[in-house]
Amino acid sequence: MREPIRVLVVDDDAALRDLFQENLEVRGCAVKCAADGQEGLDLLRAQAFDVVLLDLNLPRLNGMSVLRKMKEEEMEAEAIILTGHAELETAIEAMKLGAFDYLTKPCRTHEMEVVIRKAFDRRQMARENRALRRMVAQREEAPTLIAQSPAMRRVLADVEKVAVADSPVLILGESGTGKELIARAIVQQSERNGKAFLAVNCGAFQDELLESELFGHERGSFTGAVAQRHGLFEVAHGGTLLLDEVAEMSAAMQAKLLRVLEDGEIRRVGSTRVQKVDVRVIAATNKDLAQEVEGGRFRRDLFYRLHVLTLTLPPLRERPEDIPILIAHFMGRVAGRRAPRRLSEEALEILIRYHWPGNIRELENVVARLVVFSESDVIGAPDLPPALRTPTPAAGAPGGPEPQSLKQVERLHIAQVLARCGGNKSRAARVLGIDIKTLASKIKNYGLST
Repeated sequence: MREPIRVLVVDDDAALRDLFQENLEVRGCAVKCAADGQEGLDLLRAQAFDVVLLDLNLPRLNGMSVLRKMKEEEMEAEAIILTGHAELETAIEAMKLGAFDYLTKPCRTHEMEVVIRKAFDRRQMARENRALRRMVAQREEAPTLIAQSPAMRRVLADVEKVAVADSPVLILGESGTGKELIARAIVQQSERNGKAFLAVNCGAFQDELLESELFGHERGSFTGAVAQRHGLFEVAHGGTLLLDEVAEMSAAMQAKLLRVLEDGEIRRVGSTRVQKVDVRVIAATNKDLAQEVEGGRFRRDLFYRLHVLTLTLPPLRERPEDIPILIAHFMGRVAGRRAPRRLSEEALEILIRYHWPGNIRELENVVARLVVFSESDVIGAPDLPPALRTPTPAAGAPGGPEPQSLKQVERLHIAQVLARCGGNKSRAARVLGIDIKTLASKIKNYGLST
């Protein structure tokens, strides 16, 4: 659905204002009117418009003065001058001041609509260029999601479901589990694919800087604000914004984010002008937001706003089936012109058994170091970092994982053996010391993939 063009008509002729408003609203524009230059300027300062139809001869403040003020205050609406034949020289002067075009009165409705659409398209192009510059600065990469485990397959099935909705999404998971990749996958399968996708780490900014990053600021609004800045919500208009580590926001910033989610409106720091934004928010955190709410560290109303569609990513230790294929993927990506590398069975077994507190990010870093520094085509157990060769602390021990039930331990062990055996059930059954029918039954009961 095409968004309505927000048009401000500034003309002292009441009949002409009403005619313009009626004709433009029939064509899907959102129109407001002002009877003189000062009223028009006040409206421009109060809210954002895409296009201004600006008469030159106006009471209180003439059209040229309004245009100069728009330029001084860095207003981004495209101005179209309404002029009579005797004022063509002034209209051309207005073009030099930044007006998009001019129309001579009386003008035909079709002609006016064409010029307004062209002016709107130029404004949209400027907005898209800002989004592209920010996306390039963030070095956007296409998502690479590798999953063989039932846990991750369920997550990817849920990604397809939430992608077609347009509600906020909350992604939960430990650090390094791939929350941003999942966010990108949601965008790629959504109707907003091809529009702006921007991400910000909320824990990396103090309040004033985070507010400026999200909502933008006007020149001179605080020390160091030497130029106007467009915030991420404004730049991502029509697209998606990922708020990573959203639980790190202060109470004040949580309140401001809530207002945006409720009203779809933002104000730049130092501005009184309200701007409508159409942005899908995806929030991510490695904390338990429900616990944060109960502890008084996160607003309950904001939690319910974000907690519409929730995805929980399993840690790598709960998806050992994915470790071999992730290793192969990372090896291929890092190898480049180097000779191919492979892991010995003993080294692979150690990596599968390791607890991976840093999850996929830690695994990727380990594989990169192994490929770069290994002098042999086969990477053995002695080549692994000492921390990985040291057995993981037992469940319940200080620094170890939480205790697991016997069924959880058995499921994990069978999954690890299957992964080491490359999914070969006969070989896995021999290693486990059970017959293949028993193994097949356990694979079915535990929902394991082969």
